[in-house]
Amino acid sequence: MNPSASALLTDLYELTMAQAYLEQGMDGTAVFEFFVRKLPAHRNFFVAAGLEQVLDSLSRLHFTKEELAWLDQSGRFSSRLVHYLETLKFTGDVDAMPEGTLFFPHEPVLRIVAPLPQAQLVESRVMNLLNFQTMVASKAARAVLVARGKPLIDFGLRRAHGAEAGLFAARASYLAGFVGTATVLAGMTYGIPLYGTMAHSFVQAHADETLAFEHFAHTQPDNVVLLIDTYDTEAAASKVVSLSRTLKAKGITVKGIRLDSGDLADHARKVRCILDEGGLPQAQILASGNLDEYRLRDLIQVGAPIDSFAVGTAMTTSSDAPSLDCAYKLQEYAGQPCRKRSEGKVTWPGRKQVYRYYANDRHLDYDIVTTHDDHLPGEPLLQLVMKNGCRLAPSPGLAELRRHAAAQLGQLPEPLRSLEAVPAYDTRISTALQRLAQTVDRRV
Repeated sequence: MNPSASALLTDLYELTMAQAYLEQGMDGTAVFEFFVRKLPAHRNFFVAAGLEQVLDSLSRLHFTKEELAWLDQSGRFSSRLVHYLETLKFTGDVDAMPEGTLFFPHEPVLRIVAPLPQAQLVESRVMNLLNFQTMVASKAARAVLVARGKPLIDFGLRRAHGAEAGLFAARASYLAGFVGTATVLAGMTYGIPLYGTMAHSFVQAHADETLAFEHFAHTQPDNVVLLIDTYDTEAAASKVVSLSRTLKAKGITVKGIRLDSGDLADHARKVRCILDEGGLPQAQILASGNLDEYRLRDLIQVGAPIDSFAVGTAMTTSSDAPSLDCAYKLQEYAGQPCRKRSEGKVTWPGRKQVYRYYANDRHLDYDIVTTHDDHLPGEPLLQLVMKNGCRLAPSPGLAELRRHAAAQLGQLPEPLRSLEAVPAYDTRISTALQRLAQTVDRRV
């Protein structure tokens, strides 16, 4: 069984609440919205990601015979709930921001309108999918901004928190602007370009470093990128130069070398000189090794002659912000707007829309969050993507989403591109929404 496809991949309370709703006849239309309460430290924006997986999950929502039998035998649930789940399909509507869209705290990224038990049951998986990919895409976008056009590659699978996380991280980082991934399944599943070199173990397994380089070159004649820091980095670079002459006579060209440890800027400068003086000016330098957006910024600022970077653990786990303060909250039930008023977790009630406004230079200026029926002249960000459980159109391809994300990042005001916290983006709450909140408060 594929665990990620199971309807039981949820929290217990989703099922217990669904049972209580059914027992009380509470199956009216509910409106839930997903949003993030605040930015992590030193972050200035989010990049929406994961919608495709949410829509896929909703489209195939069902309980198998084995799952239903387990629920029935557990003794926790009524026969009424089990019977309800036998024929469960998602029949609701979904509005969402397109993947790759920039957004900010308290702006709804996704809205689900469905019968209350349905909308409640899908909460945990919806949050799981949107939280992770948005977290990774937002982290990856910061690296893309500081890289200034230099290619970035996802090398994060081996330290990802599970198989699905590694695969989704490859997707989210590519959407945000990375050029490819080392995760092979992501190449087959999403069509993401694949990149890779060799491991230190390959060099260590050979009695001679030059022999290891030669064997790899003959095995991968069109992708000769050699890892040269296993023993002595500069000495290995000289070996590559010597070997390149033999390989050239056989029609094989050294494409590049990879640095994975030590002072990357210093090694890159020395290796660049060795390669250039040895007749390999076309050979590129790829750097890896615990890189994040801060180390990328530093390497680029000091002018390190590095052509591309492989980013792994820090991006795949979003090490400085490994989760988002996100929520999926009930905003309306049976036609009545709802509002949570818990201390520090107050929500704005009702169905909402976000309108975006641009400065004269087409950079983002400010957003207005308002009620869904308060039509404003700005650009509405939430779009209807699913009606009565059916998608309205085929999902955009990943290449199209990647172009959208690039365009969005291009419209980001210069201060918000910083790796440090700056004054927050101007997100306004409309008068209409404030009045609705006051009305709900009086009713409650």
